[in-house]
Amino acid sequence: MIFKLTISETLDKLLTQEDTDGDKKITIEDSGPKAFQLISETGQHHWLEGTYHLSNLLQELVIAMNKGETIAQIPLEHLEELPVNRISRMIRDYYWKGLTRTIDAKGVRRLIKDSKNESLASEILRIYVPFQDKKAFDYYKQLEAEYPIETIGLPEEITPEYVKSINDKPGILALKLEKSEGQITGVPFVVPGGRFNEMYGWDSYFESVGLLIDKKTDLARAMADNFQYEIENYGKILNANRSYYLTRTQPPFYSSLIREVYEHTADKNWLRSHLKTAIKEYETVWMVKGKRLTENGLNRYLAEGIGIPPECEEGHFDAVLQPFADKYSLSISQFIARYDSGDIVEPDLDLYFLHDRSVRESGHDTSYRIDGNCADLNLVELNAMLFKYESDFAELIRVEFNGEFESYTSAYWIEQAENRRKAVNDFLWDAAKGLYFDYDHKNKVGFDFVSATTLTPLWAKMCSPRQADFLVKNALPLLKEKGGIAGCSEESRGKISRMRPQRQWDYPNGWAPHQMMIWKGLLNYGYKSDAQELIYRWLYMITRNAVDYNGTIPEKYDVVDATHKVFAEYGNVGTDFEYITQEGFGWMNASYQYGLSLLEKDLIISLNALTDPEKLF
Repeated sequence: MIFKLTISETLDKLLTQEDTDGDKKITIEDSGPKAFQLISETGQHHWLEGTYHLSNLLQELVIAMNKGETIAQIPLEHLEELPVNRISRMIRDYYWKGLTRTIDAKGVRRLIKDSKNESLASEILRIYVPFQDKKAFDYYKQLEAEYPIETIGLPEEITPEYVKSINDKPGILALKLEKSEGQITGVPFVVPGGRFNEMYGWDSYFESVGLLIDKKTDLARAMADNFQYEIENYGKILNANRSYYLTRTQPPFYSSLIREVYEHTADKNWLRSHLKTAIKEYETVWMVKGKRLTENGLNRYLAEGIGIPPECEEGHFDAVLQPFADKYSLSISQFIARYDSGDIVEPDLDLYFLHDRSVRESGHDTSYRIDGNCADLNLVELNAMLFKYESDFAELIRVEFNGEFESYTSAYWIEQAENRRKAVNDFLWDAAKGLYFDYDHKNKVGFDFVSATTLTPLWAKMCSPRQADFLVKNALPLLKEKGGIAGCSEESRGKISRMRPQRQWDYPNGWAPHQMMIWKGLLNYGYKSDAQELIYRWLYMITRNAVDYNGTIPEKYDVVDATHKVFAEYGNVGTDFEYITQEGFGWMNASYQYGLSLLEKDLIISLNALTDPEKLF
């Protein structure tokens, strides 16, 4: 059955009747009759009932409207589509497209309208280009005649002092360009969504997991190609391609990405090139002593920089800065001006911002687990990720390159991995509690903060079967909630108050990368039933919220109450839209597709019953 509907007339009637709170969505919080009559092309009358089906109608009308149509032809199967099928289809066919960007003429037009540029005194978009990429510099220079942009060449050596010098001239960092049939275009990438219009470090890996499942191999490969460009031109995989991130990397997933892309392409020349770059990143970013490598052989995050991180909104650090301002009898704004100019020197404040930047480099911004001491910590997840680098290098060299690659052998990387495993067991494994904990290498003391990251060694295959058994028995009961795994245990987080506010990576919130790594980790060690339960809990929460709230797929969830309505210092990206979300949120989309690829059919059938508002978990 197909309904031929005049879009503007039907939208007006539908919203007038059903959108009782005026937010241009149809959700369970609206008090309309939740029933709308449609007439098919053949004259058949059909009553569409319930929040979910009516919100589907709203979405389908807007999809047609966005294509420039005035009349929508909508099949009944799209309006009464089973929720799992619809969410997955929208991600695959609609949301990935909405999240895809390039840094070329087309991408520049979009970036000029980016909200991050609205506060600039001028209306010019700055594009910073690597010192050695002369072709890119010339390309953007030519675009200046057509667009309000300024092309700026970066120095050969990028120092914290240089980055500080351009903090008042923020801009976008160029990514890879390619030339085909005489046309220069940007190599595409996927952004997280909402206000995030940049290519982010670890987001890109998890997004690529979903892209590969959805058979968008070329786009996942392009993400890896942009990673390679960043390493070769900026010296690291960036936190994101903004000028103020030049000294900051993110959690390392490059080896995982190239392995998984290679499984789909079998392009050995591509693999050879990327493996060489990945080893370069490992050696130059992670294994330089005194930087991100500590004296005990384990790693830490260390995001160098000078002064106050410029990307933070005004007032973000007021509580930290007030005592220093009082010390000098200055207002906060006066103190900031003198501190940033170097007129006032405060080593304790310098150290605070070193740790703050390192928290952001870790991707876990913010959490009480790493608040105020991040650069001093050997974090469990970071060392698990680097163990996987070493294991991936060993496996790829053994299988694809007959045991030798450049000046490295497979045996060398096996030895590196085993050395790390031993150090992790010595410093991060608590045999009495059967859990992994972070270690303060500076003060030589461990912590007993129970985080979801205690389970990441399962993902990396770093723990023994006995350790895996302890983790499953000890960690899951502390972290498992209605909607999946919480960022940490409630006890570890501690009490929340006006003076000690909620942190977004802590209890009760849950995050897609943690879930995805934990699912894979459990399956690595044969804990299939535990994995199925956790996948179901997470997908239940996403599906239930999408059904009840007009297809909403946001950045984060409160997994305790299984809701997208969370308290977080940076809000919840992906909830601020009208009519229809056109993007979802990058790694949330990926977690849904990945979870579905693993979930047993009977549990998917159960999820598809969630159009019934009375169905209980």
